[in-house]
Amino acid sequence: MLALGTPAPDFALPDTNGRTVRLAEFDGAKALVLMFLSNHCPFVKHIQSGLVALAREYQARGVAFVAIASNDQGTHPQDGPVEMVREAESAGYTFPYVFDASQEVAKAYRAACTPDFFVFDGARKLAYRGQLDSARPGNPQPVDGADLRAALDNLLAGRPAPTQQRASMGCNIKWRPGNEPEWFPR
Repeated sequence: MLALGTPAPDFALPDTNGRTVRLAEFDGAKALVLMFLSNHCPFVKHIQSGLVALAREYQARGVAFVAIASNDQGTHPQDGPVEMVREAESAGYTFPYVFDASQEVAKAYRAACTPDFFVFDGARKLAYRGQLDSARPGNPQPVDGADLRAALDNLLAGRPAPTQQRASMGCNIKWRPGNEPEWFPR
């Protein structure tokens, strides 16, 4: 996992409107949440409406959100740019949804699965990386965003994020053959 305190790796990626979204656009935000998502993953589908509601709530409090799709569209065309437009519209995303075709951004963040969450403080240092909450398809846990909320609430109150951080669970990122990061289990 990316070490806490690590500066946010830079990126410039196209969003579903064809605009290039850059990390620097979020300077001034109280916190930045980067989320690695995919259109087909049942774990993402399970939390999607709760995630959208949470994003709206915290955007009103000065937190910026960006969703990143990094799956290989050769093997998973449903996760490519055309379908991302449909997904963003149908889910009601109020944040940019960008495409990492080279998968270099996923590698830089050491993203492992979808969904995977990274929270950076106002100075763009990593404060939290892990799960939204304990909800999973098939378990009775509510989609309440408890883990992400705790991190964001602490940052907004000027406190460090909780030290107990649980790794995300979901669908592994679909790496292009031969493009797997050295840390990815084979």
